[in-house]
Amino acid sequence: MRARNDRCDSDGGIAVGVLHRIVDALLTWLTAHGVVIAFLAVLIEQLGLPLPAYPVLVVAGALSVAGHHSALALLAAAVVACLLADLAWYAAGRRHGGRVLRTICRVSLSPDSCVRQTQSLFERWGIWSLLVAKFVPGFATLATALSGSMRFRLTAFVAVDAIGAALYLGIGVWLGVYFHAAVNDVLAVLDGLGRMGLALIGVALALFLAAKWWQRERLLRELRGARITVPELQKLIGAGGKPTFVDVRPAASRARDGTIPGALYLSLERAHEEAPDLPRDAEVVVYCACPNEVSAAQVARQLRRAGFVNVRPLLGGIDAWIAAGMPIERAGAA
Repeated sequence: MRARNDRCDSDGGIAVGVLHRIVDALLTWLTAHGVVIAFLAVLIEQLGLPLPAYPVLVVAGALSVAGHHSALALLAAAVVACLLADLAWYAAGRRHGGRVLRTICRVSLSPDSCVRQTQSLFERWGIWSLLVAKFVPGFATLATALSGSMRFRLTAFVAVDAIGAALYLGIGVWLGVYFHAAVNDVLAVLDGLGRMGLALIGVALALFLAAKWWQRERLLRELRGARITVPELQKLIGAGGKPTFVDVRPAASRARDGTIPGALYLSLERAHEEAPDLPRDAEVVVYCACPNEVSAAQVARQLRRAGFVNVRPLLGGIDAWIAAGMPIERAGAA
């Protein structure tokens, strides 16, 4: 038993030692090639992978004070990387439309940052929302893909997105430059802690990802309930049923994709107050264009609180309805 424990301790020590050397190598590369490392970190993050690029920018900004590289070159490289990733999402959104947005939401750690909320911001601010998109968690990738889906002019997109990227990334570089002494002290402390410093970084990252995952799972469990499918709706209507459809998508989405004929519109924020004047035992079907029918499920929950007993989200939303060849009304919601 003791031999096994010694072997486990030895293996664990070797693994931590390897990770420690990797971190040391990264810091060495950041010192020697800070501009390139920052470019890659921003590019990877903006493409959608959960790699926080801001700490890299802050550390690289602090290292620029010592003359390892230029802060302006660092910022320029980061902005170029951001634009390249955003242009990729813009092209994907322009070519594939809502499918790209729903795919992003489906794999996101923040499913509540749904297409619905992104479209609402775009309705309010238009392309100028890109100026602050990077500051809103879960919004940046959706915003760039939605810009392509809504077919904003490429020149306007690049201009506004570049300004927004420069503001967001510039603050990160500035923080590193302004607080370079504090950043250097933190790095020195972590280096002095050795394995403990590496463990602290790993635990912090693991806790962040675990918290985001738990928020996602808790929301999905809370909203998971009975859905109605399009084939079930077809049978219901064929048997003489007359369900009331409630559309919870924003106006831009309704105008672009059309609505189910006769559908009412309810806002996600005030569905409880704006509940339709219907018998409380009426069959109500709520639909949206969000992964997991998040917005539809939230509105259905509000309607149940208002006294409706037969409320179900439509599985697959408007896309499932259209895919089944069901009729669409282009004039807008009632």
